[in-house]
Amino acid sequence: MSGFELYPAIDVRGGRVVRLVQGHYDRETRYAADPVRLASDYERDGARWLHLVDLDAARDGGWTLAPLLERLRAETGLRIQSGGGIRGEADVERLLRAGVDRVVIGSLAVRRPDLVSAWLARYGVERITIALDTRADARGRWTLPTAGWTQGSGARLEHVLDLYRDAGLRHLLCTDIGRDGMLGGPNIGLYRRLHALAPEVALQASGGAREPGDVVAARAAGCAGIVLGKALLEGRFALADAFALLGGEGVAC
Repeated sequence: MSGFELYPAIDVRGGRVVRLVQGHYDRETRYAADPVRLASDYERDGARWLHLVDLDAARDGGWTLAPLLERLRAETGLRIQSGGGIRGEADVERLLRAGVDRVVIGSLAVRRPDLVSAWLARYGVERITIALDTRADARGRWTLPTAGWTQGSGARLEHVLDLYRDAGLRHLLCTDIGRDGMLGGPNIGLYRRLHALAPEVALQASGGAREPGDVVAARAAGCAGIVLGKALLEGRFALADAFALLGGEGVAC
């Protein structure tokens, strides 16, 4: 695994750039930024990738961001990983045809690992990112809620990771739901644990980043990249500052 990637995130709901707190749709902050202009700013600051989330589709199904993706393709050179509302193979093919570089599969990856593992083989491990969004239960076990984090699945993080590691998984995005949107720092202990379990997987940290030092800590924990959302949107730090702290490293994984 070479390099370390920064993934600025743009979450879209109703056509607007928003952020949710811990996945709660009734705890939404809206931002005035145009998503394409925002993405262009991130590219200017050194980004090679964009993490694009369709929050409407995550809850209701039916990916809605094709028009936005067309604009992003026309006006930036960013590579894009995107997801939200992947319910079947037709959705995967729709995103790939639209120009998404990696399709992010979350809830379905938890509910149907047999099906999604077959897609890794069919489309290639570089075209799919598995998103295992996790929450610790009362016993400290890492569980995997689904449907925009609104439903319990009964699945355990380590077990599902084992299944996908055996299927050749390359890209894993893991969000600690309890830290998402809280600006309390990423769960470095969790990422060290996941890296120890599957060191061959390119792990993307997500949730809680608040300062450039969190980016460095994620890299030290064995991550191959980190998703940056609220901290960038609220001006806690600039993407260029994080790249500078990494010594200018921004090589795509």
